[in-house]
Amino acid sequence: MHDSAMAIAIIGIAALACQWGAWKARLPAILFLLIAGLILGPGLGWLTPDDIFGNLLFPLVSLAVAVILFEGSLTLNFEELGSTTKVVQRMITVAAPITWIIVTVAAHLLFDLSWQLSVLFGALMVVTGPTVVTPLLRSVRPSERVANILRWEGIIIDPIGALLVVVVYEFIVTQSGGEAFSQSLLLFLEIIVIGLTVGAAAGYTLGKILIQRRLPEYLQNLATLSILFMVFTFCNHLAHESGLLGVTVMGMWLGNMRGVHIHNILNFKENLTILFISGLFIILAARLTLEQLIGIFTVASLLLLLVIQFVARPISVALATLGSEVKVRERILLGWIAPRGIVAAAVSALFALRLAENGVKGADLLVPLTFAVILGTVVFQSATSRPLAKLLGIVEPEPRGVLILGANQVARRIGKALKQQDLPVLMCDSNWDNIRLARMDGLKTFYGNPVSEFASQRLELSGIGNLIALSPLRELNVITGMHFRSEFGDRHIFSVRTSADNKKTEKHQVASQLKGAALFSSDLTYTKLASLMGSGAEIRATRLTEEFTIEDFDRQEGKPQLLFVITNKGKLKPFIEGEDFSPGKDWVLLSLVHQPKPKSRDNGNDATVAA
Repeated sequence: MHDSAMAIAIIGIAALACQWGAWKARLPAILFLLIAGLILGPGLGWLTPDDIFGNLLFPLVSLAVAVILFEGSLTLNFEELGSTTKVVQRMITVAAPITWIIVTVAAHLLFDLSWQLSVLFGALMVVTGPTVVTPLLRSVRPSERVANILRWEGIIIDPIGALLVVVVYEFIVTQSGGEAFSQSLLLFLEIIVIGLTVGAAAGYTLGKILIQRRLPEYLQNLATLSILFMVFTFCNHLAHESGLLGVTVMGMWLGNMRGVHIHNILNFKENLTILFISGLFIILAARLTLEQLIGIFTVASLLLLLVIQFVARPISVALATLGSEVKVRERILLGWIAPRGIVAAAVSALFALRLAENGVKGADLLVPLTFAVILGTVVFQSATSRPLAKLLGIVEPEPRGVLILGANQVARRIGKALKQQDLPVLMCDSNWDNIRLARMDGLKTFYGNPVSEFASQRLELSGIGNLIALSPLRELNVITGMHFRSEFGDRHIFSVRTSADNKKTEKHQVASQLKGAALFSSDLTYTKLASLMGSGAEIRATRLTEEFTIEDFDRQEGKPQLLFVITNKGKLKPFIEGEDFSPGKDWVLLSLVHQPKPKSRDNGNDATVAA
C-alpha cells in the first residue's frame, strides 16, 4: 500500500484494536501489536513501511525510541532503588548479568553471530519491563512476595537495561568504524562523556525551570518534548550515536531532582509513549519479510527460547535468591516468569537499522530474533504461569479483600472492622496525617493517589477484589470508581453518598455504573457517618445463628444501621438500599450502633469495634 494517509489510518485503527484487546484480555499489548504488524505486513502485504515513509522512517524510529527511553528513565527513582528488598537488588545486580552472559553465549553458538552482536543481543534480553509483567501478574495472581519481586524487577531493569544496551551499542559502533582499539576506546569514552554531560545539564536546566515556574503549566509538556528532541540531535551532532544515552540520562536526572513535580510531564509522556509504541511495533513488524518471518520459527530460534526459559532465567534466579527468605516454590515461579517486552523490541529495531547501515554482519537477525523471544515468552508464560502457580500452591485466594479510598476517620473505623473479620484491607489517601493514623491502627496503606501512574505500577492489589470509596470528595470517588471498573468489575465498586448527591435531581446525578453502587441507606451520607462516629457510634459485628436470625437482628432496640454483610464463605456484601438479600446461619452483620459518649481528643482514632 503506497497511500500514506490510508496506511497511517490503518495503523491507527489496528493500534486501537490491539490496545483494547490487550485491556480486555489482561495481556501485554505488545503481543497483539506484533501479531497485527506481522499480519498487515508480510502476511497480507497491506503495509510496506519503507515505501510509505521513505527516508523519514529512520528519523521517526529514532525519535520514538528516544521518547520511550526518556519516559522509562523518568520512573527510575534512586531512593526507591535503595529501599527495595535485597532480593530485588540481587535480581538486578546478579540475575541480570548471569542472564546476559548465558544468552550471549547461546546466540553466538546457535546463530553464529559475532561476539559483539551477541553481547548486544544478550543485553537486550535482560529487560522485562512493567508493561509486560503487570498484565501477566494480574492474570496469574501469585503470592504477594512473588508479585512484588517481579513488579519491582521490571520497573528497575527497564531503564537500566536500556542504558546498558545503549552503552554496548556505542562500543560496537566505534569498533565497527575500523579504528584501532585505542581509538575505539577514546571514541567510546567521548560518546559516554558527551551523553552524560549534555543529558545531565539538560535535566538540571529543565528541572530549575520547572522549580522556578518559569513556564506556565500548559507549556511544560511542549518544552520537555522540544528539549528532549534537541538533546537527542545535539548529542548526535557532537558525537555520533550519543543521543539515546543523553535523553536517558536527562530523564534519570529530572526524575530524581528534588522539588521537581514531574507528574504532568510523566502522564503526557506515557500517553505519547503508548502512541509511539503502538505505531512503532506495527510498523517494525510489518517491515519483516516472509523469509524473516519464516526464520522466526526455526529450530535454532526454538532452542534459543528454551535456553532463555529453562536455563538462563532459572539459574539466574536461583543464584540471586540464594540464602534469601524466598521459598523454593516461589523461586520456581520467579524463574518461570520473565516476559520480554517493549524496550527490547523498540531498541533492537532501532539498532538493527543503524548497525545494518554501518555494515555490521548479522544485524538483520536482531529484529526477528527479538520478536521470536517476545512472542515466545509472552505466549508461553501467559498460558502456563497460572497453572504452575496453582500447582505450586502460591496463588492468591479469590480476591475478597477491600481497597478503601480514603483514610479519614470514617474509613479507618470501617477498615478496622473489616480487618477484624479477616478481610484484606488496603487504604489509599494522599493526606499523610490520615495515612499515619491508619498505620497506627495496624492497617495496610498506600500513600498517594490510587489513579496515578505511580499507583498503577506500584499499588499491590493481590487478594483485593472490591473498591469502597469513602472520600468526602464526590468527584474523587467517581474518578476512582471509573478507574477500577476494569480491575474489579461494576458489581464490586461502591461509594459513599455525599450531601451533594442527595440534593441533586436525577438529571444531575452521576450514573451509578460510573461511580459504583451507593452505600448504605439513602440518609446515611459521609457527613452523617462522620458525625455519628464522632459522637460515639460504634461498628459492631453480629454473627447469625439458628437461635439469632436476621428477624431477631431487625427487632433489636435502637434499630442498628446495617453496613456490611459477610457471608459464611467470607465474601463481603455491602448493604445497598433497595437490594434484596437473605443472610443465613454463620453470616456476620456489621452495623453502626449509636451510643453517645465523650468525644476523644485524638479525633476518634481509639474507637472500638465490638464483636
